[in-house]
Amino acid sequence: MKRRISKKPNKNLPPSPPKLPLIGNLHQFGSLPHQSLWELSKKYGPVMLFQLRNVPAVVISSAEAAKEVLKVHDLESCSRPPLHGARKLTYNYLDVAFSPYGEYWREIRKICVVELFSMKRVQSFESIREEEITNMINSISRHSLSSPNSPVDLTEKLFAFTASFIFRIAFGTSFEGTDFNRNKFYELVHAAEATMGGFCAAEYFPYVGWIVDWLSGLNRRREKVFHQLDSFFQKVVDEHLNPGRTKSQQDDIIDVLLKIIKEQSGFGAAMLTEKNIKAVLLNMFLGGVDTSAITMIWGMAELAKKPSVMKKAQEEVRNIIGNKGSVTLNDIDKLQYLKLIVKETFRLHPAGPLLLPRESISRFEVNGYEIEPKTLIQVNVWGIGRDPKIWTDPDEFIPERFMDSAIDFKGQHFELLPFGSGRRICPGIYMGTTTVELGLANLLYSFDWKLPDGMKEEDLNMEESAGLSLSLSKRTPLELVPKKHLFA
Repeated sequence: MKRRISKKPNKNLPPSPPKLPLIGNLHQFGSLPHQSLWELSKKYGPVMLFQLRNVPAVVISSAEAAKEVLKVHDLESCSRPPLHGARKLTYNYLDVAFSPYGEYWREIRKICVVELFSMKRVQSFESIREEEITNMINSISRHSLSSPNSPVDLTEKLFAFTASFIFRIAFGTSFEGTDFNRNKFYELVHAAEATMGGFCAAEYFPYVGWIVDWLSGLNRRREKVFHQLDSFFQKVVDEHLNPGRTKSQQDDIIDVLLKIIKEQSGFGAAMLTEKNIKAVLLNMFLGGVDTSAITMIWGMAELAKKPSVMKKAQEEVRNIIGNKGSVTLNDIDKLQYLKLIVKETFRLHPAGPLLLPRESISRFEVNGYEIEPKTLIQVNVWGIGRDPKIWTDPDEFIPERFMDSAIDFKGQHFELLPFGSGRRICPGIYMGTTTVELGLANLLYSFDWKLPDGMKEEDLNMEESAGLSLSLSKRTPLELVPKKHLFA
């Protein structure tokens, strides 16, 4: 009698585009990966398998599949892949964003949520935010008075505002008190993003990839950025440890973290050192400077293309604020149309078009497809935000689509995920949205805006910047002509 040989059933893996020898699907990511992957998903479906040389990657491009990954199988998919740039800049994953799932990550996240980004902590920084918004409005006003009818570079003004705000709440000082100016600081933040977001051959080609990274100068650039950041962070931490330091009434982020180091109680595995502080500061800069500024820039650009929408928003804010002179945190919940504009900006222009990659911990299924352990998972929130199965006229900027809609961006509605969802949702969501809402509200309250002479709405360049950054900026600077409003 012949012995029957049992065969293991074939794994039901997600569909995959054709691969090339040696590199797999690396060539199909393109200069704007979120756009390339969205086009491929139309052919291969919302759950696609890519082979990035020796790394399997699954791309998620629908709200239903995103819910499966980020909610149903959150625990099985909530780690992070071992990225070389992140390892170096975060002192071997001592941060919250890139740290792999485990006891340390749970403890450091608890610190961030409870001590750094709680509603109470964010509100305690409100006077600093209001000061920096006033500085931005005054700067635009001076430009308007000295050069009437000439455009102002809103891209530069908004990046200056967010950089100054984050800098002050982190370090308790302005740029004037350090070796940095705004431009130098932003260049360093951008370089750090490029180091983390750029192609790293060593991640996909074991044993030989480091040679490519060495020849391309990636290793040298990474070391330079790390040295600059580390030196600056250490200098500021040392200043905070100086007993003779003149301290402001409000604790900054370093003060809070140093206090936790001193007490070292209640946080289990997260026995903090100065390296932990510096890793968390890096997250603040990468997550706080670019994303808020980019969202406001895209929002103002869309409003410039839709003057009727801008007029409606200005009427709302000016009717509610009256002649107070500025919009404050207490006013924000009254500005319901402004909140619709912010939601629509998050949908159409998420600052991070692909969520930070996850890595699966154990085997699970999405839409009936098997996801193996150690698979890199990318969620294309840009594509989900433009899915015609969810959104009517998905490429159009229509804030009214959110009127009488329960859809929000806080991680429970998978049609709109600018901050992610589940265990890995961005802990700074309240700080980010508050900064965006107040920044936009004050720009709309204080000025009437128009396009430069000779430019029509359809002439405004809305192309996305192709680059190595983790965030998605507008390709060209946004230049609009401001005219001071009488109330402001």
